[in-house]
Order: sequence, then C-alpha cells, then structure tokens
Amino acid sequence: MTIGLEEGARALGLAPSAQQIEQLEAYGALILKWNKVYNLTALRDEASVRTHHLLDSLAAIGPLTRQRPGTTRLLDVGAGAGLPGVVIAIMRPDIAVSCLDAVAKKMAFVQQVAGELKLPNLRGVHARVESLQGEYEAISSRAFASLADFVAGSGHLLAKDGVWMAMKGKVPTEEIQALNPAVDVFHVEQLEVPGLDAERCIVWARKSGE
Repeated sequence: MTIGLEEGARALGLAPSAQQIEQLEAYGALILKWNKVYNLTALRDEASVRTHHLLDSLAAIGPLTRQRPGTTRLLDVGAGAGLPGVVIAIMRPDIAVSCLDAVAKKMAFVQQVAGELKLPNLRGVHARVESLQGEYEAISSRAFASLADFVAGSGHLLAKDGVWMAMKGKVPTEEIQALNPAVDVFHVEQLEVPGLDAERCIVWARKSGE
C-alpha cells in the first residue's frame, strides 16, 4: 500500500506545514534526479524513496524532539544522500545539521539540496569522521556502521551532555553488548514507519558518567 508523505507524517504524530511537505517532496524528486548520474541510493522509484527514505527518516523526528527539544547542533555521520539529516533540517529549522560523508559527490548533492530548498541550517561536509573537529549535542547515523565503530569514530565530537542516535533495523543486541563500558545505551526505541513492513529502531546512547 502506498502512503502519501503528509498522511504518513501525520500517522507519526507530526504536523508538517505545507512548505515542509513541499520541501520533502522536492527533496525526494532531487534524489531521483541526481540518482541517474551519481548513484546516491539503490532505490529508483518514487514510492520506494518516499517510504524507505523520507518516511523512515521522518519516524526519527518525534523521538529526536523528545530528546533534544531546543536548539541543537547535529552531525549526521555517513549521511550519503542526506538521510536522515536533510529531513531533520526540514522538520527542525532550529537544529543546525551537518551531513558528513567521505564521498564528495554525495556532499555536493546535500549542498545543492540546501540551496534549492533554502535550508540555511543544512550543510554538507566532505570528510572522514575521524578527522573532523567540532562539538555536537546530537550525532546521528542511519545504517552506517556497527554501533562500536560509530561511537568510536565520532566520540571526540560528542558534547559533554550529547546523545548518539543510531537508526537501525532489528534491535542490534550483539552490537549493544559489544560496546565499550564508557558508552551508556539508555534507551532502545522501536519505530513504526507508515507503509514500511520492516523492523526499525533507534539506539540512544551517551557517554557514561564515569
């Protein structure tokens, strides 16, 4: 069953403005347009991009807002085509979103999206996470790497009271058990993505208070 963006967003408890829906739809169209040349994603049709990318990323907005309701600097590691970072930038204009990827053409795409959709709070950063400097209150990833690699690679960038937000499929029990004791997984949040018959969750973690 196909589901519209607005219908899906409302099913997730969100109340997007008409402008935000337009921006999300324009972003989906840009993914499909650039995909022909730059191979941003394996998905090639509008319905799949809507459910597997846009709605899947929208499912993180409510949880992120509960964890970080105010102005926040967020780093999206291994962002690829900008997921979930671009969706976060659209839905949360109070969050300064930096999408990070080691592939230059993907970050050129994110910069193009920021310009075309007039998102001053979004930027694409072409670098490896290990070499990046800065401090972020939230660091996200979506199907980027194992939890251990994700937190080890980005730990130097997480602010003192910051959180890691790892979007995963099934609950990665073995990955959680393999984490360093200095990392505290304080919540595993199950997600229901409208129109997507697959398991999804967010693993929330922070530095242990040792």
